[in-house]
Amino acid sequence: MRQAGTYSGILSGKMGPHLLPLARIKKIMKKSGDEVKMISGESPIVFSKACELFIKELTQRSWMVTMQGKTRTISKEDVASAVMATDLFDFLVNLVSGEATTPLEMETKI
Repeated sequence: MRQAGTYSGILSGKMGPHLLPLARIKKIMKKSGDEVKMISGESPIVFSKACELFIKELTQRSWMVTMQGKTRTISKEDVASAVMATDLFDFLVNLVSGEATTPLEMETKI
């Protein structure tokens, strides 16, 4: 029998309900390429948690930019500034730099 690893709390479902829809995550995973045929039940759960952590981190950094501007509402410009100021988010620079403006254009850039 396999022993529980680092992600055992995430995979066992003890973390409570998932904030992001697992069916939608699985659908996105399947659309990622023709090579992806089968996806285990645990994979969308791990992706869901990773997305939650990503959103939390980006939101916190955007909020710091918002507070520096002495406002109380996170704007698109605050998110763009947070992305530009953080090396970790370099993969998003093209999306927030103004090149892609509509969701469809953003999707085709990826």
